[in-house]
Amino acid sequence: MATAATYAELLEFEGRDLGFSEWVTVTQEQINQFAEATNDHNWIHVDPERAKTGPFGVPIAHGFLTLSLVIPLWTELLDATDVDTKVNYGLDKVRFIAPVPVNSRIRMGAVIDSITEVKGGIQLGVTQTVEVEGGEKPAVIAEGLYRFYAPRG
Repeated sequence: MATAATYAELLEFEGRDLGFSEWVTVTQEQINQFAEATNDHNWIHVDPERAKTGPFGVPIAHGFLTLSLVIPLWTELLDATDVDTKVNYGLDKVRFIAPVPVNSRIRMGAVIDSITEVKGGIQLGVTQTVEVEGGEKPAVIAEGLYRFYAPRG
């Protein structure tokens, strides 16, 4: 369940651990669709038969597919209730630590590391850690940047 906060309350969220999102399953269909969208048809992602003999024993999700899932997982963790404009401003650092095997479940934890004032709003620096259920290491660790603009009126 998302932590709900007003813009004014967000100003006090530096250091806040938002906990974890729900688990979601990464399917072969998602992997194939991502391959089509990005023209990345590497066999370790899209060829289940060949992947059986590869380094992971099964197809794995593209790192950037896993990274793109950060956005819907992020929205499960924080709801700025009176903010009209929310912007994914970018990333400072991303590391793909471990693979996401097909049909595995992932979830994301997030900690707000910094809050910086920007013109018209604030920027949150967030450490986002994507875990694979049963995995020894996180799949992705990303330092996300999100901007929330002050409500008008």
